[in-house]
Amino acid sequence: MHALTVLPSRADSAAVIETPEPEPADGELLVDAIAVGICGTDKEIIAGAYGSAPPGRDRLILGHESLGRVRAAPPGSGFTPGDLVVGVVRRPDPVPCGACAHGEFDMCRNGRYTERGITGLDGYASQVWCVEAEYAVRLDPRLESVGTLLEPASVVAKAWEQIERVGQRSWFSPKRVLVIGAGSIGLLAALLGVQRGLAVQVLDHVTDGPKPEAVAALGASYYSGGIGEITARARPDIIIEATGVSHLVFEAMASTAHYGIVCLTGVSPVGRHLTVDLGAVGRDMVLENDVVIGSVNANLRHYAAAADALTAADLAWLERLITRRVPLERFHEALRPRPDDIKVVLTFP
Repeated sequence: MHALTVLPSRADSAAVIETPEPEPADGELLVDAIAVGICGTDKEIIAGAYGSAPPGRDRLILGHESLGRVRAAPPGSGFTPGDLVVGVVRRPDPVPCGACAHGEFDMCRNGRYTERGITGLDGYASQVWCVEAEYAVRLDPRLESVGTLLEPASVVAKAWEQIERVGQRSWFSPKRVLVIGAGSIGLLAALLGVQRGLAVQVLDHVTDGPKPEAVAALGASYYSGGIGEITARARPDIIIEATGVSHLVFEAMASTAHYGIVCLTGVSPVGRHLTVDLGAVGRDMVLENDVVIGSVNANLRHYAAAADALTAADLAWLERLITRRVPLERFHEALRPRPDDIKVVLTFP
């Protein structure tokens, strides 16, 4: 079978190679791949920034935004051949820490977790893959064309859960949310905000194309100016920052209503320096009871919530988010960004 692989920590070593077809272990599903999403994490691993291969191996099979169809399932697994499935990315650490022991492996305390296609475990960018039945999520067959969105949607579902848990430290009745960034994470965050009945505003730098159109089709408001222009009209109760752009992170922290919550889902690059009045930021946070939280990854509960959110969404709207489908053998094309990209996926024959 063919698989997209990389030599971790070696830049530009990505290649589609021939590898043996996996054999499922006890309790595992055998799955034929349909598609795999490409995201910034994949690009960073290909650039040599991080990643690690399974023990005793040089190459790592990439891919964590999976979608496949069950070819074979063990008795009692709850799955049958033909089921549409997505594989969960993270596995708990072997100790385990307290969080992992309670099923909250997305909040691992000691960092000894592994992740499919990222850290220590092969990913899903191969024509055939296996996954433990307990780490497989069944999708509504109606979602076959957009199933690769489940993993990013699970990250968003966790972010919303964290926001709501923080908000419930006191009386909490949010009305407005600002999402910064109209990539797949930002647009899915906007979707879940609309599903919660909130007035959603989305900020991005582009002025036309699929991003503003997707926001409008969602019934949300789109802006391409600065944060200050939006928040001066009505300060949001919640800001979800999905770009990782450093100055936007700090502007977001100063732009919520009193008792506001900023959730950071974008990863900021290191090595860039800003001049920031941290005293003013800290003063406002204290005097307004503001909260800033970071959120990454997802556990099984979040995958289930994301599957429900996608099932409840308009399919035609979800299909807007997948702007390019590229065959596996031409993966280099998927790595080259285009101005109109939202989500690019690799497809399998």
